[in-house]
Amino acid sequence: MNTVFCSEHSRQAGEDIIGSASNYQIYILVECPQPWASDAFNSRWVPENLQILIKEVKRSKIPINFLLIANNLSHKVDQTTLLIYKIKDGLGDGYYKQEFKLANIEQVAPVVRQWLLHGIPECEVETSPTRDLLVCTHGSHDHCCARYGNPFFFHATATISHLDLENIRIWKSSHFGGHRFAPTLIDLPSGRYYGNLEQETFRQILTRSGDIKCLNKVYRGWGILPPSIQVLEREFILHYGWDWFNYKVVGRTIEQSLDKNTIQAELTFQKPDGSLHTYQGKMIKYDTKNMQIKASCSTKKESVFVKYAVTSLTLTSNQLLTCSK
Repeated sequence: MNTVFCSEHSRQAGEDIIGSASNYQIYILVECPQPWASDAFNSRWVPENLQILIKEVKRSKIPINFLLIANNLSHKVDQTTLLIYKIKDGLGDGYYKQEFKLANIEQVAPVVRQWLLHGIPECEVETSPTRDLLVCTHGSHDHCCARYGNPFFFHATATISHLDLENIRIWKSSHFGGHRFAPTLIDLPSGRYYGNLEQETFRQILTRSGDIKCLNKVYRGWGILPPSIQVLEREFILHYGWDWFNYKVVGRTIEQSLDKNTIQAELTFQKPDGSLHTYQGKMIKYDTKNMQIKASCSTKKESVFVKYAVTSLTLTSNQLLTCSK
């Protein structure tokens, strides 16, 4: 019996992938050698104290995403990397990072617990700037992540090396949603999500150069924004080009109809010159783009995924701020 891969189903249907980025305040990334179980934190190398902490956090409903990460050296090193990315308040361009080098994975839970309670654990924090790229290769969770994620990771590592870019690390990651868009990637600290990637579009994302329209097919959305506003943000990317990635942004939903057919949203952004711009946009459910898609390789049932289109965009405020250092 032939396996029908969910990513092939999505691509053949022409699904628009915008609006599929997860909106989390915090990412907690734990280095852990593979293989990983389908439920990643039930893997053999994950200690019980970390499993207990994650269950406690889930019960508290704090918007935190715990992920396992690994690279080609993770099974050889004698330390565990812990990365905590927290969203910037107000106008922001993503997340800020705290990095810890721990003796072993058993130390992760007490450090994270102390960080959640007090913000600053009693251990050394790495402060060097990095760009951390997470590629989902979690094949035990969904076949597509192994079939497409692993080869992409291999070639992407070579692409980064060939471009000779500094302070960029690429990691294999456990499941973070959207496996039907494999290979799929999170770009931190910006927090932007991508899918259906090939090496050419990956090269453009790395260097922020080339035809910005390439993002129409591979951009899943910006994780600092609610999914309903991500389609609105894409309009600004296509208008301002790669310069948009240097802007600070905040967005909010103003009004939403009870049937969720109509959404009124507001997006404010600040350019490097200090100018501040606020737009309001109206989005409606895009009936011709709503489609029934297999959400994962393991399911036979198709699900309906709602898509939105921007129907109006109005400038409501435009001012120049004096920046103080």
